Parts: sequence; C-alpha cells; structure tokens
Amino acid sequence: MKKIKKALISVSDKNNLKSILKILNKNKIQIISSGGTYKEIKRLKFKCTEISNYTGSPEILNGRVKTLHPKIHAGILYKRKDKSHYKDLIKNNYESIDLVIINFYPFEKIINSTSKHEKIIENIDIGGPTIARAAAKNYNDVTVITSINQYEELIQEIENNKGATSLDFRKKMSQIAFTETAYYDALISNYFNRINKTLFPEKKIITSNLIEKLRYGENPHQESAIYSKDKYLNIKQLNGKQLSYNNYNDIFAALSITKTLPRNVGTLIIKHANPCGVSILKESSESYDAALACDPISAYGGIVSCNFKIKKNLALKLNNIFFEAIIGNGFDAEALKILKKKKNLRIIDSSNFNLTNAFKFSSINETILLQSEDTKIFNKREFKVVSKKRPSKSQLEDLIFAFNVCRFVKSNAIVLATNKSTTGIGSGQPSRLDSCQIAIDKMNKFINPTNEIVAASDAFFPFVDGVEKLVQSGISAIIQPEGSIRDKEIIKFSNSTDTVLVFSKTRHFRH
Repeated sequence: MKKIKKALISVSDKNNLKSILKILNKNKIQIISSGGTYKEIKRLKFKCTEISNYTGSPEILNGRVKTLHPKIHAGILYKRKDKSHYKDLIKNNYESIDLVIINFYPFEKIINSTSKHEKIIENIDIGGPTIARAAAKNYNDVTVITSINQYEELIQEIENNKGATSLDFRKKMSQIAFTETAYYDALISNYFNRINKTLFPEKKIITSNLIEKLRYGENPHQESAIYSKDKYLNIKQLNGKQLSYNNYNDIFAALSITKTLPRNVGTLIIKHANPCGVSILKESSESYDAALACDPISAYGGIVSCNFKIKKNLALKLNNIFFEAIIGNGFDAEALKILKKKKNLRIIDSSNFNLTNAFKFSSINETILLQSEDTKIFNKREFKVVSKKRPSKSQLEDLIFAFNVCRFVKSNAIVLATNKSTTGIGSGQPSRLDSCQIAIDKMNKFINPTNEIVAASDAFFPFVDGVEKLVQSGISAIIQPEGSIRDKEIIKFSNSTDTVLVFSKTRHFRH
C-alpha cells in the first residue's frame, strides 16, 4: 500500500470534482492545482495550493506553461526506494506527489465542433499528457487518474485502504493512462493527416472506443467486441435481444446499401451480408413486396432495411415472417407497437446514421489491408452503349439500378432486375458462369417474369458463355465493365441476338 500525502489535480472536465475533494479532505491529503481547476476547488470551499505558488514560477504564455516544472515532475517521477532520487529531492527542496488526477483539453470535442485551425491547435494539451505519462511510468509509487469515470473506484480504494492505494490498482490506472495518452496523440496525428491530405502515412494509427463486449463472435468459441471511432453508435436499438457479432455485421452491411439508395426510398433484405432482394419502388409496401419476391426463402431469418419511416401497413407485413432485425429511418407509433409484439425482434432506428467517405479495414495476423470504401455510384455519364441496339428509358434505369446493387454483392456478382427491383442475384462464386446460373435459377423459381429483364455484372465477362447464358434465359440488356480481351466477341454476340450491351468504366469487386 502507498499512503497518499499530496495530490495534483488539473482537469479540463470539472464534473464530479466535489466527491473527490471530500475524500481527499477526509484523509488530510494536500492538494495543489492550476488555473481553472484551482478556481473551481476554491469555489467549492476546499483548501488548495496554486501551482505557481508551489513551484515559485508563474503561469506563462497564456497558460501554455504551468505544470511543466521540475518540481512537479521530480515529485511525480521520484522512486521512493532509490536513495539517489531521495538525495536529489532534498537537495532541490522538492516534495513527492503521490496522486495525479488529470484529464486533457477536449481536443476530440473541438475537432468535431469547429474547423478553425487556431482554436484546434490551442486545444492540444501538452502538460496534461506529460504529467499523466510521468505518473503512469512511476506506478509503483504514484496513482494516476485520467477520467471522471474512475472517480468512484478511486474513492472506494482510498476508503478501503485508509488513505492509501494498492499496487494492483495503481498498475490498472497506469495502463489506462497510457492508453489515454496514446489515444489523445493519435487523434492529433490523424487530424494533421487529414488536413494535410495524407491518406496513407508512414505509421497509421487507428482510434476507437469500446462500445460493447459481445457474448461471442461469429461462433460461440470466439470472443468479440464492437468498437467505434465515436464513443457511441449512431444507430438506436428500440426492441429485442442483445445484438450479436453477426447481427452487427449484417446491420452495417445493410446500412451501407440502403443509405446509398434514393432518399426516403428503397427496401433491402440481406442475409449473411449479401443482398437477397432490393427495390427502389416509391411506395414502401410495394418496394418491400418486390424485395421479398426476389428470394423469399433466403429472406427468412435475414434483416430488412428500409430507407424510409416504417408505418403500420408495412409493419403488419413484416410481422408475418421471421426476421432477425428490422431497420428503418424511424418508426411511427402504430408500427412500433405492432413490431414490438415480437419481444425478441431487434428493431433498429437508423435515422441518424450517415455514410462517410471512410476506409475499409481487413486484417489477419495483425496485418491490415486498408482501402477507401467503394462509394462510387454509377450514372448516365459513366457508360457507353456498345451494341447496335440502344436501351429504352426503362431498360437504362434498370441497368443503372442493377449495376449499383452489384457494388454490394460478393464477387463474382450477377444481378438481374426489372421495374427498379432485383429479380435474381448470384453471388460469391469462383465462376462468373455459376453466378449467372444461380441468378437465373432464382429468378425462374420465384419471379417468373413477364417484363423485360436486365442483367448487371460487377466485372467483365472473360468469355462469351456467361452473356450467352443470360441471353438464352430471356435477358434483354446487359451492363458490364469493359476490359476483357474478348470484349469484341461479346459485342458481336450481343448484336447477333439483338441484345442491348452497355460498358461501364467502373468495376465493383467485393471479395
């Protein structure tokens, strides 16, 4: 146990300070402090020595220099069992500091609230992290507290040990302190990378906050947790069981699709991170029916994600099938009441979820693959009609819709569509020909279409056989990226069968 005789308090977040001051006062622990913290302690009517009086040096440079003094750092870094350390302290008339309570300037809050560079720079804390690191290094003798969330634990520790702290407690707080300083510096580093437009710096630092420790990962024998760049998720669970690793995986896959659909339009059904059906029909109930019709068997146990507010009529339909989760841009009161009848059904409000131009991470053995997300939306300006036959207006709309859906289907991806809705999806096959067959089989099994069907491929057809199979099944128009050495053969075949063929400049692999 290490008795606490003197404490240094310097905090940006002054909430709950009174509870700490009470326990320190009860145990007759001296307090030194600086700036705004000193004023707050005096306002709360507790004894305190101002740091400039303690060191004999004034605060200077508008507060940039106040705790950066050898009397402070020597008092923190002093190894109590080291005789030479003790001699140095006596020689210089320094005293030991046993407890450091500190939190940093709110850099993260500032960068999220302003773009003013000067203000951001002034909110880079220097003294705070320096003191925290010093105290954390000397955990054998010094206790360091870096968050108001640790106050209650500190109070209990001091109460239980009559004004002292245990080594285990100090080691734990030390670990947290080093994490805090690393996180803080990472935020600053990433800010400068961003303003300097450095996408891939020599050293990449990823910052994230623990949101929740999950029951298990993809399988029960795997451990898992969810982290976020922010301290909270911008989705809200309104009902149902705790979300699992697989639920989160599917929910975020679903949102990455629905949030690219036209505003307040579109329904997606997803299973194992692959779309089962997508529709952008404007009438919500019709878009759900069309998405479900594409593959009603795979939809069972999947997730429905709607890019609009879910109302009563649709809620009644949704309750007829077992889904793991329902996602909507809000729910009206009647819809929520209906859906909540299934107590385990996870209901997710995604109203506040917005896609950003973020990066995608993939890792193995602590090696990370990093790339920008595929957010490129195909439009009329990014294609060329290479067949003699030109697409009708409706064909063109369906081709664009199908090709954009391809972005989210595992390669090799084939998407069949009509009337702004998918009619068959073939995904994740090593052979593009197999993906074609799967998409066709699903369409014939569930849809039996009477309208013209178009097809989209996420990458070029390496051989004409895939295009041939699609045309033989009744496909009237095809879109694919250009670039195959057999492009001319495919164009020739399309012309011979009076098929519309459109080439895109963009590929959409999703392995």
